[in-house]
Amino acid sequence: MKHKDGKPYQSDKSSWKVPMALTVVVLCGLSFYLGGIFCSEKERYVAEDVSKVVETPSGTATRAVQIKAISFPECSADFQDYTPCTDPKRWHKYGKHRLTFLERHCPPSFERQECLVPPPDGYKSPIRWPKSRDECWYRNVPYDWINKQKSNQHWLKKEGEKFLFPGGGTMFPNGVGSYVDLMQDLIPQMKDGTIRTAIDTGCGVASWGGDLLDRGILTVSLAPRDNHQAQVQFALERGIPAILGIISTQRLPFPSNSFDMAHCSRCLIPWTEFGGVYLLEIHRILRPGGFWVLSGPPVNYQHRWRGWNTTIEEQKSDYDKLQELLTSMCFKLFNKKDDIAVWQKLSDSNCYKKLDNPDNYPSKCDDGTEPDSAWYTPLRPCVVVPNPSAKKLKLDTLAKWPERLHVAPERVSDVRGGSAGAFKHDDDKWKVRAKHYKKLLPAIGTDKIRNVMDMNTLYGGFAAAVIDAPVWVMNVVSSYAPNTLPVVYDRGLIGTIHDWCEAFSTYPRTYDFLHLDGLFSAESHRCEMKYVLLEMDRILRPNGYTIIRESSYFVDAIATMTKGMRWSCRKEETEYGVEKEKVLICQKKLWYSKQSS
Repeated sequence: MKHKDGKPYQSDKSSWKVPMALTVVVLCGLSFYLGGIFCSEKERYVAEDVSKVVETPSGTATRAVQIKAISFPECSADFQDYTPCTDPKRWHKYGKHRLTFLERHCPPSFERQECLVPPPDGYKSPIRWPKSRDECWYRNVPYDWINKQKSNQHWLKKEGEKFLFPGGGTMFPNGVGSYVDLMQDLIPQMKDGTIRTAIDTGCGVASWGGDLLDRGILTVSLAPRDNHQAQVQFALERGIPAILGIISTQRLPFPSNSFDMAHCSRCLIPWTEFGGVYLLEIHRILRPGGFWVLSGPPVNYQHRWRGWNTTIEEQKSDYDKLQELLTSMCFKLFNKKDDIAVWQKLSDSNCYKKLDNPDNYPSKCDDGTEPDSAWYTPLRPCVVVPNPSAKKLKLDTLAKWPERLHVAPERVSDVRGGSAGAFKHDDDKWKVRAKHYKKLLPAIGTDKIRNVMDMNTLYGGFAAAVIDAPVWVMNVVSSYAPNTLPVVYDRGLIGTIHDWCEAFSTYPRTYDFLHLDGLFSAESHRCEMKYVLLEMDRILRPNGYTIIRESSYFVDAIATMTKGMRWSCRKEETEYGVEKEKVLICQKKLWYSKQSS
């Protein structure tokens, strides 16, 4: 550029280079950050100018995120039982070896659904607890396969507009109650509060876990999505804790040394095959001193072998192999009667020292194996040895239920920043918060709410604060957060590890109430907000509730998106009325697909 006199124009570069560079960096950084939260290849949200300045979680002043309103479309009617990460339509892509196709295989981002999953035609509000344990509406879980195939075993039966659950099962023809009575005779620790948490592998319709609730034992019922159609959905419709899962090639999403008891009632898991790797996983998640209960083949083979399409010699061989394998990984036969056999996981370090012998199988896991790593972690054919320095990890050293609920577990010190004082502070904090929540949402503590999920817990404080309500709580710990789930289990609660950038391992319409505390503040750099909210809508029952506790930076944007999901929401103050944090109370409306008759 030149002046009028023809001389070159000499600009003062130092006067504009630095501010221009800073402006570009700031704009690019802001664009990248907001884009990471809201943008995808199918982006439909547009950021608006915002005049309100709020305090962010870090304490710095910034403008709150706002978006334009959008309405999400309905999914087609054949999505009514859609489970994205265990979708039967995608099973053919994965191998059959060890039933790998039944494990979690989430769709790629370009296949993710951005629609609202409809309820079945004729869906009704679920029958309320405790009546729901014995019956549910047929139209809510309209699947006849189990009714037809298992009718002689009395899992359930269809009567009019309802499914009834008489409490039968393959190994308890006289009803689940008498079956558990016998089990309690074999394991006295089931009666005095020693045993609190249990897992049922291959749970059927979760009648075993349902019976244990009245006996003070909280069970995670586990089953894959398979040709039984909706076992887990039946369990959750009844108001019994359950989750989709299978022991195959990956660890179960639970920390080591967590469950007080594990159970298999003819669950058809080949325990002695593949080097006993399935039993090694049970050993990992079972607490020292905990019990493994097996009923069905090959237990009681002397009297049962004729009904198992085999020979008595084959069944005796199977039982001997099972006993040898269990002994090799430090189990001992604790008790046995009729169709039930009980083994106990030893806490004696002398047994585990024998695993140091390189000729032994299975061997001890090496020091590089993280015992609590449980999110897409491959199974390994080795024994996870309990930490000998953990003195209060054993079942008989824990406080009995319900005292253990408010006792700071020893493993809280394994968490970064964790201590008995931090645990006590969290426990007290949630008592105050839960009291405030009940004022904001009077349905808490009534029979309107049964199945509850705390989507990003720390120590299970919210679950502990509502322990007297007729609810159970699935405590979820992020796979990217500090692993505090061992603390949750040590205090007698249940939960799972999960990554909220993916779909949860459950059917649609299986939770009455979802609670989250700062989830978007913690995960928005990884997970798109709309997908998390759409997943919440998928698993929430019609007329179900959510409490979203979030920074003011996100709360208005969340409220806008929930309108597009047909939720009704209102913004409330926290218990202390601080400006930088708000509480969003929402209810999902009941609607029917346009394709419904």
